[in-house]
Amino acid sequence: MKSLSTNQLRQAYLDFFRSKGHAVIPSAPLVPENDPTVLFTTAGMHPLVPYLLGEPHPAGKRLTDVQRCIRTQDIDEVGDNTHLTFFEMMGNWSLGDYFKKEAIELSFEFLIRVLEIPLEKFAVTVFEGDSDAPRDEESADIWKSLGVPTDRVGYLPKAKNWWGPAGLTGPCGPDTEMFYWVGPTDLPPAGSNPATDDANWMEIWNDVFMQYNKKEDGTFEPLVQQNVDTGMGLERVAAVLQGADSVYGIDSILPIVKRLESFEHHIRKGSSEEENEKIALHLHRHGRIIIDHLKAATFMIADGVRPSNTDQGYILRRLIRRAIRSARQLMSEHTQGFCSFIASEVVIQYSEAYPFLREKENDIQQTLNFEEEQFSKALKEGSKQFEKIIESLGGKKEIDGISAFHLYDTYGFPIELTKEMAAEQKLTVDEDGFKKAFEAHQSLSRAGAEQKFKGGLADNSAETTKLHTATHLLNAALRHVLGDHISQKGSNITAERLRFDFNHPDKMTPEQVAAAEKIVNDAIAADLPISYHITTVEGAKQEGAIGVFDDRYASDIKVYTIGTRTDFASKEICGGPHVARTGMLGSFKIQKEESSSAGIRRIKAVVSGGPAEIELAKEEV
Repeated sequence: MKSLSTNQLRQAYLDFFRSKGHAVIPSAPLVPENDPTVLFTTAGMHPLVPYLLGEPHPAGKRLTDVQRCIRTQDIDEVGDNTHLTFFEMMGNWSLGDYFKKEAIELSFEFLIRVLEIPLEKFAVTVFEGDSDAPRDEESADIWKSLGVPTDRVGYLPKAKNWWGPAGLTGPCGPDTEMFYWVGPTDLPPAGSNPATDDANWMEIWNDVFMQYNKKEDGTFEPLVQQNVDTGMGLERVAAVLQGADSVYGIDSILPIVKRLESFEHHIRKGSSEEENEKIALHLHRHGRIIIDHLKAATFMIADGVRPSNTDQGYILRRLIRRAIRSARQLMSEHTQGFCSFIASEVVIQYSEAYPFLREKENDIQQTLNFEEEQFSKALKEGSKQFEKIIESLGGKKEIDGISAFHLYDTYGFPIELTKEMAAEQKLTVDEDGFKKAFEAHQSLSRAGAEQKFKGGLADNSAETTKLHTATHLLNAALRHVLGDHISQKGSNITAERLRFDFNHPDKMTPEQVAAAEKIVNDAIAADLPISYHITTVEGAKQEGAIGVFDDRYASDIKVYTIGTRTDFASKEICGGPHVARTGMLGSFKIQKEESSSAGIRRIKAVVSGGPAEIELAKEEV
């Protein structure tokens, strides 16, 4: 195998697909723009949803990138050899161009020919088929024709080898996954593949074939535009190439591990060799949690997220506090500024690939230091509540689950911290009761997320498309009423309403709210035409388009104009989709204007009365 650094592997991937006719596009931000289906970008396909659904991409039908991602559903798995909260996903896409044969051949060529991964340590899985779609023998036969032995091809059900749809309906299809042998023997035994011997194979790449559309009645029909969407974890492949026993041993993460180890004089120590061995095993996981969570937090802050009690800010706060809690487990004493000290090494290791980390380093440091200070205060207040709980026990030796959850939900006390403090008082905690309270809280959160998911922009429904168009008019109206300093800081759209975040230091007056609302409704009443054209970032600047002009954009971009090129109500960089004329929006009403976080305001608004059937905006001719 080739021995490549993380930076070399990232570049080798992009160079390979560029040589195969793919346009290299930049990594999108961690917070998706105009996509309420997820809090964070969790895969390379998320920023491309409109194009996977048929919108033409300005860079063409073959694309490739390395996308920074955040996934929190596996947060409890962090600390093992492969799971990370922040990771980089290498991907390539065909938007109605090539399909299974060429996609599989490209994957095989890059892994086996370019990276020189031994074929004898390589295996794949394909969809085993069910009543909705047939067994994917086509993919299996392609792999076999390339030299993959029959016993290295496994068949798995939908839960393992099927992607999508993103919502209740939409594009979906079978996938084929690629694996590397990580078992106890040098080579896998005959008959071993991930379908029969899952624990000894590590997934490294996934090719998704979007060939079906799931309809509202639950049936599947062939897609008009069949797409390929692939994803390969940079860190996992780097671990394979570098012979690392975990993703924490690769060249970009190991220096962060070393920085943590520089706190050696603070590391907890036992009174005997046996006790120290137990402590080492216990603390090994906590060290990884610290590194993972603070790396994720560094990137989230650099992408504009700030700690709060809702949405992305809540996840960021949870990660930081979880890292601090692990530091308490790891260290005999906790030093203030510990988080920013670790984050500074993250900036050093990743700024070559992501230069904006250097530019945002001061923000990163200040945010982490402030949150660390706030959590220290929360610990102080939570400790007072803990004492009250102790007093209320009346001689009982167990803290009930509801009280433990209250400490978690209100003061940010992880259950492990409550157990630790209880043990010091020779008390136990009702963990089952805590889990029930926690699961009830999760169910409520999940229900809210599912409602957000159900009506997401990814469904391209008439209502979400109308509301997406309305955000452009609102953005322009706010700039007219409040000033040109206004820029979008977040957007969340369901089928029922839009939510738009923007920078502004003061609460809007009722007169300002009414003025912004009137501007939008005047534009709707004028029934202005909406279209898009493809230009460069520099061209968009020159024609007065709104956008965050940074490295998120490729050389060619789409600019949506509401009105005409010379007489426009709004001109904004966007991927779409939008309605063809503003009159389709019906009417616009601002329901609420409120604070989102420091210096950020939030508007919630609705549209009503427009037609049920809409026409989409088209490219100018």
